[in-house]
Amino acid sequence: MSDPIQIQFKETDLNRVADAPGVIAVFVDEDGKLDAGARKVNTLTRKAIARLAAGEPFKAMKLGEATQMAYPGGLAAVSVVVVKLPRNPDVATARAAGAALAKVHSGVPMLILAGAIRRADEIALGMALRCYAFERHQTHEPKSYGPVTMMASKPEALAKSAQNGAAVTEGVFFTRDLTNEPANVLTTDDFAARLAAMQELGLDVEILEEDALKELGMGALLCVGQGSASPSKVVVMRWNGGGSEAPFALVGKGVVFDTGGISLKPGAGMEDMTMDMGGAGVVAGVMRTLALRKAKANVVGLVGLVENMPSGTATRPGDVVTSMKGTTIEVINTDAEGRLVLADVLWYAQDRFKPRAMINLATLTGAIVIALGHENAGVFSNSEALAGDFLKAADAEGEGAWRMPMGPAYDKQLKSQYGDIRNSVGRPAGAITAAQFLGRFVNDDVPWCHLDIAGVASVKSETTFAPKGATGWGVMALNRLIADMYEG
Repeated sequence: MSDPIQIQFKETDLNRVADAPGVIAVFVDEDGKLDAGARKVNTLTRKAIARLAAGEPFKAMKLGEATQMAYPGGLAAVSVVVVKLPRNPDVATARAAGAALAKVHSGVPMLILAGAIRRADEIALGMALRCYAFERHQTHEPKSYGPVTMMASKPEALAKSAQNGAAVTEGVFFTRDLTNEPANVLTTDDFAARLAAMQELGLDVEILEEDALKELGMGALLCVGQGSASPSKVVVMRWNGGGSEAPFALVGKGVVFDTGGISLKPGAGMEDMTMDMGGAGVVAGVMRTLALRKAKANVVGLVGLVENMPSGTATRPGDVVTSMKGTTIEVINTDAEGRLVLADVLWYAQDRFKPRAMINLATLTGAIVIALGHENAGVFSNSEALAGDFLKAADAEGEGAWRMPMGPAYDKQLKSQYGDIRNSVGRPAGAITAAQFLGRFVNDDVPWCHLDIAGVASVKSETTFAPKGATGWGVMALNRLIADMYEG
């Protein structure tokens, strides 16, 4: 997987500044006040920092933004980065400052003079998240980042507080790598193998192959992949850090490529369907984060891995399949496949693990993109408490999420002429009816959320913390939810 940058935390030693190679970063507050590190650099550069802080361009900068001064006199460094940041920034601004540093970071060393700035660990997290590039299939030399040293007044405490952020970053990168991979590389076999490798982190990983899925009666999941040469699988990942308590369950849609099946998608844009396993990617990233930080909770992550291809063996529109629950489903549209995968995995998760609560993630509908764009995931739930807790966690982590309605009035659209329910009901309320379909496979006494991440899993332009492509959305929010609600 892509390796996050390593940041060293050291005691502030301003005597080293003049001879430091590469890039030096300092912080100046909104009033132009310089802290000790900035004052030292200001003295060495004959008051260049003070002149910059007094100018209109600096005043026009937003908090968390940075500007770069090239080849400053009086320093061995090739440039100085000045970040506009108060001494006590909020979390979002501190992370944005870190991301701004990442944008100017390259293959040379960087020395960050953090001094006594609060939330320096969040600056480090923002920088680490943004220092990401997926270039493994390009023949040029991959982008590299030089070593980063952050000088602070209490480096040991800072290093300790940054440990969780480092675990989160690795989980996010794992999710991004999985979501960015082309489908000829990330087959169902390869995906399962990458998850099995996390056993070395302390996760229990079990791979259910097609014969086991047939015995379990997972006819809904299996019908999606029956047109593909790649075998369908369910992978179960367990982190047991919470004693004897019932686990919290995460369920992810892992369609490694979605042609639409017999209901073939238009050719334009079909290459983006490598990201249709984004929900499973998030589940994998969360499980990796929990293992790395030794979370004190019991969490089980389940992903259904399939490929939806047209062939002589593919499921046809009009076919009727039987789910593990026993509910029969008329397949109206083979491109509404994700809900078929999730139906069986949701039922299996409840039947086997009796979870205290359950959240599923899926790049499920284009309708949610029409409703919410690329800023928010859709949140559907049968539990006010669980939905509220998740939305609070998502807001704390800056990951956009918006509560969407559900209700029995939508159920009449699911009625089928030939089965118990049908998998596609047309355009009106498309994201909601998909959620209503999934709700048929959730027991009434299980708090549950469905997260439709079709608009946020992968984007066409860069975000604050990621280049264009996979974002890793959801890893931070779910990790926060588990930490706040299910640990000790």
